[in-house]
Parts: sequence; C-alpha cells; structure tokens
Amino acid sequence: MSEKFNPDIQHTLKSAISISGTGLHTGVNVDMNLKPANPGFGIQFKRIDLPGQPLVKADCDLVVDTSRGTTLEDNGARISTVEHVLAALVGMGIDNCLIEINGPETPIMDGSSEPFVEIIREAGVAEQEAAKHWYTIDTNITYYNEEKRVELVAMPAVEYKLTTLIDFNSPVLGTQHAGLKTIRDFANEIAPCRTFCFLHELEMLLEHNLIKGGDINNAIVVVDKPVTEEEKVRLAKAFKKDKIEVMSEGYLNNLELRFPNEPARHKLLDVVGDLALIGYPIKAHIIANRPGHFSNVEFAKKIKNYIKKNKHVKDVPVYDPGQQPVFTTQQIEKRLPHRYPFLLVDKVIELTDKTIVGIKNVTFNEPFFPGHFPGNPVMPGVLQIEALAQTGGILAINTLPPGDYDTYFVKIDNCKFKLKVVPGDTMILKMELLGPIRRGLCEMHGTVYVGNKIATEAVLMAQLVKRG
Repeated sequence: MSEKFNPDIQHTLKSAISISGTGLHTGVNVDMNLKPANPGFGIQFKRIDLPGQPLVKADCDLVVDTSRGTTLEDNGARISTVEHVLAALVGMGIDNCLIEINGPETPIMDGSSEPFVEIIREAGVAEQEAAKHWYTIDTNITYYNEEKRVELVAMPAVEYKLTTLIDFNSPVLGTQHAGLKTIRDFANEIAPCRTFCFLHELEMLLEHNLIKGGDINNAIVVVDKPVTEEEKVRLAKAFKKDKIEVMSEGYLNNLELRFPNEPARHKLLDVVGDLALIGYPIKAHIIANRPGHFSNVEFAKKIKNYIKKNKHVKDVPVYDPGQQPVFTTQQIEKRLPHRYPFLLVDKVIELTDKTIVGIKNVTFNEPFFPGHFPGNPVMPGVLQIEALAQTGGILAINTLPPGDYDTYFVKIDNCKFKLKVVPGDTMILKMELLGPIRRGLCEMHGTVYVGNKIATEAVLMAQLVKRG
C-alpha cells in the first residue's frame, strides 16, 4: 500500500489481471481473472467453466471443507484453497473484486500470496467513491479448541493487527511466533511466506494421491522422522527431481527459507485469508495460538455473528450523522436519473452486495406539504415507497455491469403504513435483495424506520432497463 492509501475508503483494482497455475490438491491447470467490482460488492468467485457461471461469495458460512485448505461452496459450485488469494486482496487493501476461475481450485503458485500481490501491484489499486465502514471489536472475542489446543482471541485495537504462535512439538520448527503490526506491512513481511507440511503428512497425501499439483518449490517440507534412501528415491520421483536431500536444518532441499520463522509467518497469512471470510473489515488485535483452517473459520463465524448481533439493535440500522456516507447526494445523482423535487434519497450510509441503507431528511420545506393535508403535514405514503424504490435502485444498479439504467415498478406487495412521517423526521431507508437479479427483474424487502420504529414496509419488484 502506498503512503497516500486511505483505509477509510473502499478500493478495487484499476484494471483486470490474470494468473494461471496448477491446483495443489486437484492438479488441474486453471486460469484466474481478477476484475474490478462496484462498491459494496465484496469479494466473490465466479466458476466460468460451469453452466450459468455461478457466483460464490467469500463468506465463512459457505465453507464446506477445511481439511487441506479452505473450500467454499454455493450455487452448486466449489472453490478450494481460497485463503492465499484472499489474504493478498486484504493485504493490498482491495475491498471489491470479482474472481473468475475456470476450475475447482485456485492455483497454488509458489505456495504463498506473493504471486497474487505482484499481479495486484501490476493492475494498480483504485480508490472508489464510497466510504469503508470498519467494525470495531469492543470486547474480547475468544475461540478455544481443547482437542487441538488452539486458542484464538480478537481484542479491541485501533487498527487491524495480528500475532501468531505455533508449537508442533517439532525439534525442527521449535516454538515460533510472527506478528503484523499493521496490514500495510503484509506485502513485504507476510505475502512471500510459503505453506509448509510435515514429511509424514506429505507421504500420506502422496500415498492417497491427494497432492497432485505439488512440487518441491511450493511447500516447505519439515522432516520429522528418519528418511531412508528408498524414501528419498520415492520422493524424488514424486517431485520430478533427480535427488531429494534433507538439509541440516531439518527441511527437504527446497529453496532457502525466506525468513527464519517462515512457517509462523505463513500461519499468519492463512489467518488473514480465512478471516477475510467474516465479510466485514474489522479493527482488532488477533492473537492466534496454533491456528489452523478449521479453527480460523469457526473463529470467523463467531466474529461475524458478533458483528451482526451488535451492528443493529433489533436489526434497526444505526445512523450517525457525523459518519462519512458511502454515497453523497452528488454521487447518488451520478447513479439515479432522479432530480429535485423527486430525488428522495439524501445519502447512502451502508452498502453491501445484498443490502443498502439510505437517509431522507424530511423538512417542512418539502414541495408536497403545501398540498398534502395543509396545517397537518404528513408525508404521502406513496412517496415513502418511492424513496425506498430509489434506494433499492442504487443497490440494483450497483450489482450490474457499468452503464446507465432506469428502474420501473412491476409490483408492490404487503405494503403497510404503521407510523406517520412528519417534518423533522429522519427516514432510514433499508432495502434487502430477496434473490438474484434475473432478466433485469429484482425483488427487495423495504423498510422505513424513524428512530427505532418501523414506519412503512413493503416488498417491491422492479425492472431494470439499460438506456441507449
């Protein structure tokens, strides 16, 4: 990250980039394209080799396997070994990215995040017109696995930093620790660190044909048992090398270690990648003792649930007028065709791939009040619905390819007006996508809050039509 990098603004790639390689466990050659994405899109994978090109969001709730890396599955599509590319995106400050891939597993490359960091640097990082909302951990969140002797803690901190400790009772590794005081140091201090395994694990994987894409340069192999000449010959054949030797430090003859504590640093890399699956940027000090993919993902779920539980009281969006909005009125006008007096959204304070929260400050000077119940000003219910629709339009347009779009009502269901909206009220407009947008049709559940009370709610369906 450059010194000018603003951590409180969302970022994406300046241009699309590609990388190709072999999956470690599948041995399948894959091409992976990283593409810019709109604010609030997050990080999503797209299996372009499957019918319908299904999307899989980087989300801890979609993890289906952690036995040999972290595997996501949704919409009938699987993506394995996602942690290294996710760590690179987080480490380079990328919030929004579409990752197209034509196979079931990301390429292992050299076993680190460095190749992904290099192509992100090549593409460049672009600042977006949207604020990045950090979630501050205000109490210790802990995870403990007694069987595996794993302990993970998220402690309150002013920024995101991590410490890892590993102890495998190995005379080669010993007890190692690694730290990252600021995510800005990830690219240089953590990204180059390669994955590692023990020789007994490697032999088991080879015996069961579970490491088809491995070669001696993408995993540090820790020798934890005596190695016979016969085993050396078998390993040399597996790795397509003339000769395999045990180095004096207790590793196979890989390339030299990039750091004395490279295994501990790689464990930190994995933690960064797995905790990207929380789906929310957090400010916390993560301390991970003997972490692994299963524990990391369980910990990510615990943090995600904490944020979801505390983000809203009874699911009411929290509005802080002093907080920088995701979109200002001027930025909204670049996305919607509406103008005064019919632009009914003042700003957007929250935006994800499925939810948006907008604000409308209702004043006595609204053009409809002189003619709507003079002397008893009440905001027309149809205009509250229109305000919701405009807010939802921003979310829908944001999920589509670049272009100018108009949105038209198709139907309104289950509309209820529960509270009068009057001058001086601040309408909090929340729209939630109920399903994927198909053939330009989108359906959303909308709620108008005034304070912590529901004023209006409805299910809206609209058609999106590209202009020109």
